[in-house]
Amino acid sequence: MLEENAKHAALRPQELEAVYAISRVVARMEDINTALDEIVQLARPVFIFDNLALYLQENEDPRLPRYARAIGRGRFLEADMAWGETIALEAVESGEKVIRKESVGNVEEDRNALRYYLGLPLTLGDRTMGALIFVRFGGPPYMPDQIHLAEFISDHVAQLLGHRELVGKIAELEAKRRLDDLQDDFIATVSHELLTPLGFIKGYATTLLRQDTTWDEETRREFLTIIDEEADRLRELIDNLMDSSRLQAGTLRINFQPLRLETLLRDIALRVGARNENMVIHLNLGVTGLQIQGDPTRLAQVFENLLTNAAKYAPDSPVTISVDTDGDRARIAVKDQGPGIPADHLPHLFKRFYRVPQKNSTSRGTGLGLYICRQIITAHNGEITVDSTIGKGTTFYIYLPIDRSTKDGNTSQEVSS
Repeated sequence: MLEENAKHAALRPQELEAVYAISRVVARMEDINTALDEIVQLARPVFIFDNLALYLQENEDPRLPRYARAIGRGRFLEADMAWGETIALEAVESGEKVIRKESVGNVEEDRNALRYYLGLPLTLGDRTMGALIFVRFGGPPYMPDQIHLAEFISDHVAQLLGHRELVGKIAELEAKRRLDDLQDDFIATVSHELLTPLGFIKGYATTLLRQDTTWDEETRREFLTIIDEEADRLRELIDNLMDSSRLQAGTLRINFQPLRLETLLRDIALRVGARNENMVIHLNLGVTGLQIQGDPTRLAQVFENLLTNAAKYAPDSPVTISVDTDGDRARIAVKDQGPGIPADHLPHLFKRFYRVPQKNSTSRGTGLGLYICRQIITAHNGEITVDSTIGKGTTFYIYLPIDRSTKDGNTSQEVSS
């Protein structure tokens, strides 16, 4: 503290004002380049220099400046002429300031051939992080009060780097914590989701195989139906996991072919309605005759997922599928009249493994369905969005390019996530 006060006493009022302004820049900014730009503008009126360069040991090549700015005569020279890399290395290795004068030509004919370097190590605690280099062309030499000011600037730059490093470490730790939590949640969720159908299958199969009792035909069929449904559920979970993995690897194949949109939607509505007897699906085909290029299996997967979700989370609500156009795109809306989704969850719905917390709900899922939907629609050069109002329901909008060509033929491509 005494050393700090002594340095302050060595500065003139204008220099002190610059130091305090630089302190405020360091306190409010996290981006080092922006902060250094402001520091250069604040410092130069009271401390003349032509070039400034920041060297960091963390760089792949510490001989290359992390930041370099030519503000005086340096603007009229080649960018690589005088950044002081050897001075920087010496300041880092010695941990002391380095003052050097260098002649690279005829000084009488060209003042810029005479260079004055001031190299200051950037230290934080007992660690040297890099060096800050000031360069003057043609002089004058650095005076003691100017060196004091330069030391203040280097101290503040070191603080800025330390703050940035701390923020980076916190962000890294937070990201790792979130990843660990996500992995733990995923393992727990997938384990639960896989064990549930396996439990049903094992339980009912074991019951049917008991030799100490016999089952009537109706009971036996009921048990076999449960086994069949849970096996389908298990297959669906495994398919979702495999699709998610292929999407991450960019190897999910999409087979494009011409499709009539209303035909595709009618088939999907019939299939889903047959599996969910209590579900009412209304088709509102305001625009007909629309043709798209798409993979019928993958698009059916998307719409079936949306309808299945409606059956889960809005079980007593009718679902309306409507078709309209939006410029050169077909717009398909899948709307339910269920409880709705809180607004803070909407931005996360299409993220991998994300599930909206449900109170008093027995609905099962891995949080992969909507993620897969978005990736499939994106692979069709389309877009999927969601709008929801609590107490009024949820609407998913799917936009797909209208195919106005008359060409037939199938094409295929792999999806890159």
